[in-house]
Amino acid sequence: MSLSEIQKERNEQCRERHELAVNRIRSMVTEETVEKAYVGYFQDVALFLLELENTRRKVASGEWENYTLEQMRSLNEILYSDILDKNYERSYANPEYAVSSFGTEMGQLLSLLYAELRGGISYAFEEKTDYLTILYELFIEVYNCFENAALEEASEQSTADEKESGAAGAEKQIPSAEQIREILYWYASDYCDVFLADRILEQIDPSFSFAADLIETADLDSDEYLYRFGEYISKNELGTAHHLRNLPQETLQKMADVYTEGYRIGFINTGKDLSKKKVVNIRYSLGFEKVVRLAIENFKKMGLKPVIYRAAASVITKREHHKIGYYGCIANQQYEYDHRQDQALFMDKRYIERKLEVMKTVYEQNRELAAGFAGPAVMEIFGETPFSPIAKDSAPAYSEAQRSLALLYDSRSGQLTNEYIKGDERSFTIIAYPVPEIGSDYAEIFNEVIRINTLDAKLYEQVQQTMIDALDQGVYVRVKGKGENQTDMHVELYRLKDPAKETIFENCVADVNIPVGEVFTSPVLDGTNGVLNVSKVYLDGLQYRNLKLTFKDGKITDYTCDNFSDEAENRKYIYDNVLKNHETLPLGEFAIGTNTTAYVVARKYGIEDKMPILIAEKTGPHFAVGDTCYSWSEEIRVYNPNGKEIVAKDNSCSLLRKEDVSKAYFNCHTDITIPYEELEEISVVTKDGTDIILLRDGRFVLPGTEVLNEPLEKDTDH
Repeated sequence: MSLSEIQKERNEQCRERHELAVNRIRSMVTEETVEKAYVGYFQDVALFLLELENTRRKVASGEWENYTLEQMRSLNEILYSDILDKNYERSYANPEYAVSSFGTEMGQLLSLLYAELRGGISYAFEEKTDYLTILYELFIEVYNCFENAALEEASEQSTADEKESGAAGAEKQIPSAEQIREILYWYASDYCDVFLADRILEQIDPSFSFAADLIETADLDSDEYLYRFGEYISKNELGTAHHLRNLPQETLQKMADVYTEGYRIGFINTGKDLSKKKVVNIRYSLGFEKVVRLAIENFKKMGLKPVIYRAAASVITKREHHKIGYYGCIANQQYEYDHRQDQALFMDKRYIERKLEVMKTVYEQNRELAAGFAGPAVMEIFGETPFSPIAKDSAPAYSEAQRSLALLYDSRSGQLTNEYIKGDERSFTIIAYPVPEIGSDYAEIFNEVIRINTLDAKLYEQVQQTMIDALDQGVYVRVKGKGENQTDMHVELYRLKDPAKETIFENCVADVNIPVGEVFTSPVLDGTNGVLNVSKVYLDGLQYRNLKLTFKDGKITDYTCDNFSDEAENRKYIYDNVLKNHETLPLGEFAIGTNTTAYVVARKYGIEDKMPILIAEKTGPHFAVGDTCYSWSEEIRVYNPNGKEIVAKDNSCSLLRKEDVSKAYFNCHTDITIPYEELEEISVVTKDGTDIILLRDGRFVLPGTEVLNEPLEKDTDH
């Protein structure tokens, strides 16, 4: 039975339940049977769900296909209007507004409920009637709880009135926050084997083909297809699609080829057998379908079918505010940030164990599919206005015990994934392009990025090898900031046993990591000390100002930034989003970026703070906190183009996998780059104390690397 047939069967099985739920929600719109303060909430949310149902029926009946572009645009705006711009200030999706209306506990719970129901937008467009039924029934269960409490109070009041006529009426009763929490808990726990199970299958099973089918069959020369995904569509998605339509076919093919060839070469360079794999995961942002369609064809020629899954919409499957999968415009980044730790409202050990149990079962039942998964091919975007969130006390936040549980889940789920999708057999590639929001020079910047993504790899290979030859002589590297930049890092290096055959640094030349332009290593933790400072950096969609991390023996011991006036908020911001709830993280990577062309382009157009880390990491030295670049695949022998084996792949944390794998990995890797103009010097110190200068005052000075300065000099001349 095909997946579409299975979905139709699921929908048919819940048809009666679905109709009953819809009818019940319709009646709520005019009822006032809950405590007065909550009537507006339930009526507003009921109206939203009826709009979802209306959308589902139009899609299912085919009426949607006859909509005009303007009608599609209007419906898209309606579905997302509640969290857009100033509407969010008085939206129940905003924890701040919900808490001000209903108190902290109840406000957070009802805001979570509404956010979960908003995830139903995608289910309506994918015709997942079963998913919508589950959401509708969740809403009805919470409503009934409020209604029953009000009826009980009315009954008690009536009895009291009979006893004492004329007594002042009491306020209607509401359920306890604990009652609502229990409903949400059992919803998340009970439906793990639906939402989480399907989520895992979406990542490995190409028969989950909603997006792939749409990309391969839609008329990509019109705008209508973009609205069929059910994501919020903004000027970025429309502008990207328009721009790609105006590019020559050979340019589009070139973009697709760079993307897919990087993926293929990544397998070759790491000695992995691509022929054993059957599925590739394509992750991208809407608007790039013209390139993605060509990439699908390229991958098919490699024997790979695409899985293209949507960024998660449910509290059960989301990873905080991170978008993993395809998505449209992020309608409101503050909304995503406010709800990033919604699980805190019900998470306990039993729930975590339940999720892990479901994960284990699904992988075990689909061993062959999982073994055929080759890894992700990611097309990132950049150019959006940098986002620095507002810290809200009203937003749910993990307790210390829950932070430990979240880390436990990350660790054990990572181990499970690696058991069935082995790290030493899979690969990846990442490439990035700008979106129209980057500014009026968008078309020029886009062309420049195509040029950056296709630079002469052979030239960089040769220059970077010269740098590696110097670095291989060293015992440590010194990185020192200039002016107000307080960076002063001593990075301890692996000691080579056979310099004729071994090397410390990898020569990165545009395979998995596009564009070209870095040499990197896993530093030795003991003896790696100092301060890492950068004036402004954009990490995982969040902006940091004057970020400063202090290291002792390769691990973070202190941290701060200038995002908030309250130092406690600054530390919490870093703890949540850089340390990922760990008390400390090791330095997993040290690298020197060599792509001065990308650096000059960023400066020319004033987009330094908008460059994605994928490109930004190539424009200066960068330090990654978390796992090494070789996590889960340390045993694979990797060689540079000159034939030398890269031997610095482990550190004292990753080596713990041989005793207890749960202590070896942190399931995160965050790159932090210092731009050239904030650097005084990078030098490597040899065993005899010789100081080999690699870079001074933002210029490469090592003989044989001066060609890297040419873009910088042209920029200065300009």
